[in-house]
Amino acid sequence: DGMGNLRVTKKGIRLEGISEFLLPLYVKEIHSRKDSPLVLQSDRNVTVNARNHMGQLTGQLTVGADAVEAQCKRFEVRASEGGKVLFSADEDEIVIGADRLKVTGTEGAVFGHSVETPHIRAEPSQDLKLESPTRSLVMEAPRGVQVNAAAGDLKATCRKELHLQSTEGEIFLNADTIRLGNLPVGSFSSSSSSSSSSYSSSSPSSSAPRQTIYELCVCPNGKLYLSPAGAGSTCQSSSNICLWS
Repeated sequence: DGMGNLRVTKKGIRLEGISEFLLPLYVKEIHSRKDSPLVLQSDRNVTVNARNHMGQLTGQLTVGADAVEAQCKRFEVRASEGGKVLFSADEDEIVIGADRLKVTGTEGAVFGHSVETPHIRAEPSQDLKLESPTRSLVMEAPRGVQVNAAAGDLKATCRKELHLQSTEGEIFLNADTIRLGNLPVGSFSSSSSSSSSSYSSSSPSSSAPRQTIYELCVCPNGKLYLSPAGAGSTCQSSSNICLWS
């Protein structure tokens, strides 16, 4: 029947209590009791090795005091139901197969290089913000980049210059209302063509009729400004706004 804590049964060998082996123990399977977990305990690291038929080490799992390390060609974490791969890692790539990846850190996620994804979406009732505090923000796609705000506003701000450039196509603005705010306003006078259009900073007098219609003028360098509308065009290429822009 065995000896001490060791019992010989029809299913194999059964150990009761705490047992100590001074030399290696070779077994095919180790099971715990049905009502108890299986505990592997050591005063130092606990290491599980897997070897091939030639004795070469093919996989290793080490549980230490400071870290849990796994050395293998491919590491996988699967779901208990269905066996779906939730996480896998090898030398070429890391794959996260969960339906949702949630990062709860206050600093968010930091990517040292590029990020490739078909869809970026914020949490429900939350704003989506793409920001580069010290450098530029680049979004590229061979067939175009689509930015869509179905139920809110879309805002793009920068400290210096905002460039909209299309190398082969067109830039199409389609909206019920298109507004260009904070454009400089020039004043037109037919007496002098050299200074006929200048920057107007003073408000019109109460006796003069209020100017409500303006002409949108484009300087040779591309800058836009407003000029009071008249019977003919009041835009002047010698406008101070164009000369000092």
